[in-house]
Amino acid sequence: MTINDVNKTQQLSHVLNAIDNINSQDPNLSEINGEQRPKELLYGQRMTACLEEFWPDANELLQIAVRAQHIKRWHLKRSEFEAGKAGYYAWRIAQGKFHAELTSELMKEHDYSEEDINKTASILRKEKLKTNSDTQTLEDVACLVFLQHYFDEFAAKYSEEKIIRIVQKTWGKMSDKGHTIALSLTLPEHLAAIVAKALA
Repeated sequence: MTINDVNKTQQLSHVLNAIDNINSQDPNLSEINGEQRPKELLYGQRMTACLEEFWPDANELLQIAVRAQHIKRWHLKRSEFEAGKAGYYAWRIAQGKFHAELTSELMKEHDYSEEDINKTASILRKEKLKTNSDTQTLEDVACLVFLQHYFDEFAAKYSEEKIIRIVQKTWGKMSDKGHTIALSLTLPEHLAAIVAKALA
């Protein structure tokens, strides 16, 4: 490993730590193994774990985008936007821009080039889904983490009909590789049945 490689590894590590430091301030908590953890800190680490498992050769800009997918997500509240589908999409778009801007600031502080910063911001804004492989991988990872860790709690809140529609919509955003991985996941029986109905 060259000195340049070491410096780039440290640069990446510093940015990931900076993202975690922000997400550790999340006032919303999730319980894991009986321990309360900041919700978005846990989410970011789960995203990275999924990327490392299924895309072990991911480049560092994708690694940053995956960790920053929900950076400081609590800052923009859903209640601050209109009710209904239009308000929801406006909130999602605003979140993507906010995550990209905040991550860009962190990368700039750690001496990333303007080109790398812009590429990472584009991934976080979910631009060129289906044609940009990094944007697509971020979407796949987000969908897989949802299925693995958040699907059960989410499904309990809504009717089966609505959950089936959401699974179908989620499936449409994923790549063939994402589909293959999703089908290999071991889900609780009632969730696996919903997925089977959605894909029938």
